[in-house]
Amino acid sequence: MKRARVGIVGGTGYTAGELIQLLVHHPYASLSWAVSRSEAGKPIAEVHEALMGVTDLRFCDSVPDEEVDVIFLCLPHGATRQFLSAHELPASAKIIDLSRDYRLAATAEGFVYGLPEWQAPRIAEASRVANPGCFATALQLSLLPLAKAGLLMQEVHVHALTGATGAGRRLSPTTHFAWRTANVSVYKPFRHQHMDEVRQTLQAAQGKVLPPIHFVPMRGPWARGIYASVYTHVDLSEPELWALYDETFAQAPFTVRIAQPVSLKQVVNTNRCLMHIARHGDVVHITCAIDNLLKGASGQAVENMNLMCGWPRTAGLDLKPSVF
Repeated sequence: MKRARVGIVGGTGYTAGELIQLLVHHPYASLSWAVSRSEAGKPIAEVHEALMGVTDLRFCDSVPDEEVDVIFLCLPHGATRQFLSAHELPASAKIIDLSRDYRLAATAEGFVYGLPEWQAPRIAEASRVANPGCFATALQLSLLPLAKAGLLMQEVHVHALTGATGAGRRLSPTTHFAWRTANVSVYKPFRHQHMDEVRQTLQAAQGKVLPPIHFVPMRGPWARGIYASVYTHVDLSEPELWALYDETFAQAPFTVRIAQPVSLKQVVNTNRCLMHIARHGDVVHITCAIDNLLKGASGQAVENMNLMCGWPRTAGLDLKPSVF
């Protein structure tokens, strides 16, 4: 099989670093170049130190004339739209955007929303894909089976914690080690920016008006990983709920319902989403765990590339969790 040539625009952030590590080991893709104006000319491995001894590539300051088959855009939110309006990329190149610039249907401009468990066939036919947000991925996967069955009728309550890498690489007071370690805090309660895409997907899946979804995001004292606790009222027994989730994700190799309670370490450093579903009286409780940098960002982007290129969905994503 011919290897696809890949380029990255915006190569210095956490998601770009994860993406580069996945691509240099991918069985069907080869990283041709990565653009970073701030680090132009510098070896990629000096910026992303986990790549020491793995790649000799250097960052370039602009998109080279060398054509590629796939381009990942890892630019800050708001910058992708400006970049695409100012640059003419090869018409034949498939584009995957990891910012939130094109996630909403009203401003998508031809981008397909890239949640594989929701619309893998559309992603496979797309030339441009908008990769979902990290919290959005966890929340959508937790509720998608219920929405597809038309069962989201009562208010939904969500508490979810994320690691420090969810805030990006740039240092801020709430990502500094001295502040973050052994600490937990709430931020953007009931107004997180990912809720628009969550409601968009669930509304489309359910086909009728959604109830309120009350989301309280929290900062956790770890580097990576999202742990979400979701509950609502649904009139199904536990076995019926289990069957519904198993059927919904039967063709999704990374999203699995498990019988045991979910822990974060089961998914960190993987592209997996693990869920546990239980009834407590008339309340259905879903716990969900993903790695925010992989299933919530770069791993899902590679999964989308695999779909778009006709490769096995799991290619390059057979990763081991750091359980201990």
